[in-house]
Amino acid sequence: MNHIVVGTAGHIDHGKTTLIKALTGKDTDRLQEEKQRGISIDLGFAFFDLPSGNRAGIVDVPGHEKFIKNMLAGVQGIDIVLMVIAADEGVMPQTIEHLQILKLLGIKKGLIVVTKCSKVDREWLEEIKLDIREKFKDTFLEDVDIHEVDSITGAGLKELITSLDKASSEVTGKNISGHFRMPVDRVFSISGIGTVVTGTILNGSVNEGDSIEVYTKGATSKARSIQVHDQSVKVAESGERCALNLSGIKTSEVKRGDIIAAINSLNPSFIIDCKLNYLKSNEKSLKNNQRIKIYHGTSEIIGRVSILDKEEVIPGEEAYIQIRLEEEIACKREDKFVIRNYSPMVTLGGGTIIESLAKKAKRYNKKYIDELIIKEKGEKKEILEKLIEDLSNIFPNKKELLKHFSISEEEFSSQVKVLLEDKKIFNILLDNGEVYVHNNFLQDKFNKMVYELELFHDRNPLRPGMDKEELKSKIFKQGVKSKIYDYILSYGIEQELIRKNDNYISLKKFNIKYTEVQNKIKDYIIIEYKIELFNPPKYSDLIKVQKSTQDFEKIYNLLIESGDLIKLPEEVVLSIEAVNQAKDKLISYIKKNGDINVGILRDELKTNRKVAVALLEYFDEIKLTKRVENTRILF
Repeated sequence: MNHIVVGTAGHIDHGKTTLIKALTGKDTDRLQEEKQRGISIDLGFAFFDLPSGNRAGIVDVPGHEKFIKNMLAGVQGIDIVLMVIAADEGVMPQTIEHLQILKLLGIKKGLIVVTKCSKVDREWLEEIKLDIREKFKDTFLEDVDIHEVDSITGAGLKELITSLDKASSEVTGKNISGHFRMPVDRVFSISGIGTVVTGTILNGSVNEGDSIEVYTKGATSKARSIQVHDQSVKVAESGERCALNLSGIKTSEVKRGDIIAAINSLNPSFIIDCKLNYLKSNEKSLKNNQRIKIYHGTSEIIGRVSILDKEEVIPGEEAYIQIRLEEEIACKREDKFVIRNYSPMVTLGGGTIIESLAKKAKRYNKKYIDELIIKEKGEKKEILEKLIEDLSNIFPNKKELLKHFSISEEEFSSQVKVLLEDKKIFNILLDNGEVYVHNNFLQDKFNKMVYELELFHDRNPLRPGMDKEELKSKIFKQGVKSKIYDYILSYGIEQELIRKNDNYISLKKFNIKYTEVQNKIKDYIIIEYKIELFNPPKYSDLIKVQKSTQDFEKIYNLLIESGDLIKLPEEVVLSIEAVNQAKDKLISYIKKNGDINVGILRDELKTNRKVAVALLEYFDEIKLTKRVENTRILF
């Protein structure tokens, strides 16, 4: 059984609710005021089974202009619209406004239903149908069948159901692989059960027991139980009308307009970038900074429009705009929206959200607008590439990227594979999975790295390189995980841009250049430390014979930084050759005898106790040995 969602649309008192009752046997006017006034104020819901076995959930929306916001909440996620027009009145203002809203929201399938046909004669009915055809030209309803019905007598209902059934078979399957997302259109409490929310699932699926989050409030809960069309189910999927019983949450903590979604699957934002279709029927141009109300999902939020690519938007034009909101919105790229004027309340236009987590942009910024064009019109691969480039500074993983882009995990993996092969992006494997960076981001970091190292080498020509952590703090001001930094350094080494020597990073092309005097000092120090490997000279004895103590200090420290000399605990300094020989003798002795102590090492090396102690403490630090009471064993 396939589930489809059918929505009504049309002017006030044109018979939408009566039609639904005739189709389903259910009265969707549930408020006392609705029954007293004879008009729908809020949303109504019902369902019935079609001859093919498909189940149609029906959303009845109000037709009165005062309740357009409720109508907007109701038509989100519908598959087929029934445009209801009363035969005795014909096309009316709310008929046109509803049609405009449906077009803006991307609804592409529907039927036209002319009700109250018994109230008019055939000649009048034909005139009404001609008028409908004229007014619905160039819309998704221009060529659909016009059904003449009378909901009281039942005339024409059978033919309408047949057409609806045929249309339902043409509804394409919904994407259930993305993160679960459902705009809330009703909230109520049932005694003994608790809080219940209803809506049409836009993406993904929800299982009984799944953890969910209420956006944008941040409250979390679990789906204690699920119903689809009054039947308990274990799972509900994209495109289905769904009721969720939420555990541990009060009705005051969730309202119409909120989004129920998988935990940490959305990034709420105060700024969004959009492509706007400004209705031709508007009497005035849209001005920059004009106050509006935006309708997305079932939410209504006040904001202001910043027009990015022109001075003002003339009726019938399209424009790139940025909407700066007074409350956060939880949306995704490619979501549809509608805007209405703040006062007087008329529908101005709508379109598609291009960037759901935008930054405040200046008007007429060509680079920014060009990027929006790519995000709007580019292939999925291009859009994903641009998204990774925009988010590279936070090293996004798959889950983070899917928050912004409604794409299946299979499609994501396919597009990422191509981008990796083209070397547009790179993946870095961490303990908790992969993260992605764009090639441009890496090149920018390497440009900064080269600049910092050139500056360092210029100021410190005798030092082997910049300390690894010091360079990290200059390149990544806000810090970065060690594994990511090590990957970037490894890539730089692979590209022969940089060189790593222990904890020092230098440019690949950099070499220390000594003056003639400095070369003599360097050779002198190395020779003195090689004369007696384990009875090193005193620093004070070496420096007192030097003409330039400043040069001596520089060269001496440089030899320690470069690893030619090793500084041990207790201020003992030995040559690298001495340390390596001591290491070999120590390993050989312990393997033969099981352990070694200070006295034995002293005698083996023919040195003094201070040097032997310093060597053993050094070997402990580098985890070559481990102390057990007064002896050492191999680590």
